[in-house]
Amino acid sequence: MSGELPSVDLRSSSRFVAASGFEVTEASGTRVAGHVVLGPDQHTPWGVVHGGVYCTVIESAASIGASVAVAERGQFAVGVNNQTDFLRPMTSGRVDVVAEPIQQGRTLQLWLVTVTRADDGKTVARGQVRLQNIPLRRG
Repeated sequence: MSGELPSVDLRSSSRFVAASGFEVTEASGTRVAGHVVLGPDQHTPWGVVHGGVYCTVIESAASIGASVAVAERGQFAVGVNNQTDFLRPMTSGRVDVVAEPIQQGRTLQLWLVTVTRADDGKTVARGQVRLQNIPLRRG
């Protein structure tokens, strides 16, 4: 296997990740952007979006960017810590997701991911993900 990451289609990678609804529109080793359209499929029993959706989207965005950043070294990145703060409840609507690195080292990276409402730009959730760079498995 070369040092290239396999193509990742979030919709077909797993039902869990697909259920988050995260659509990536930009991906590099220094920035990942995308959006999610939120609605009843992601609600808690009380009618608001489940915090696990935000955790999933935040970790997905950080993992994609961190993995792209180390792909040329024959590595990919896996989350070792995800700290997500939920700042505003939502019931439905589009949110925009932006992930950028705070620190990128030889063995670890730290990414900041912000989730904002598309209609007014207010922050809904924000997370930091610490990731470890590990070798790609050889096939």
